[in-house]
Amino acid sequence: MNRPARLTIAALTASAALLLTACGSGGGGDSSSDDIKGAGTAGGASSPSPSASASRDGVKRPEITLPKEFQADFENWTNSDPKLQAILNDGREELRSEYAAVIEADVNSEAVAFYNSEATLPSAHKWIKQFVDDDETLIGKVSVFNPKVLISDSGSGALFYCVDERQASTKDRKTGKIVKTPDKPENVIQYRTRLDKTSQGVWKLTSVNVVPGACSR
Repeated sequence: MNRPARLTIAALTASAALLLTACGSGGGGDSSSDDIKGAGTAGGASSPSPSASASRDGVKRPEITLPKEFQADFENWTNSDPKLQAILNDGREELRSEYAAVIEADVNSEAVAFYNSEATLPSAHKWIKQFVDDDETLIGKVSVFNPKVLISDSGSGALFYCVDERQASTKDRKTGKIVKTPDKPENVIQYRTRLDKTSQGVWKLTSVNVVPGACSR
């Protein structure tokens, strides 16, 4: 997809730096998260990507729907630790909310605001607005894989994951012109995020750094 990498809003915690070591600079998943206390590597079959339940853990979350023309496949997005799974769930929905906002041309998406903190919401709005201003939508598929997650001593969550955008494209809403994402290593991207749990029980994004080419597939 034609889009600039989102900028870091706040420094990742020391635990997140340790998590990067666990992920490996190449993002290939060869390093074991067992080397870090509290780190979780998702496992099992590919998890489904429908909208989050509005009643999950008693918190009313926004329902997010992606059209058939665009798929976001989250691979191995499960963890046996319920606390780490909660971070995976909200981290997944934050990303899905941004894709949905682009497709719906909704810069002020309530779902995006729900999953972003005041620190990261401006960059999310800017990212979405660039598509809206260009009158573009998203089609095709992205694969989200190799999630690494932990909770730091301070209680913050660190979630790193990879996104393969090479099967996704942008589509001009008026002309129908499709621009395919180049099949290049830099379009397999690593997201390095920090999330903090609100008093309502939602893991909101508080820091994000997007690194093109940091993952291998």
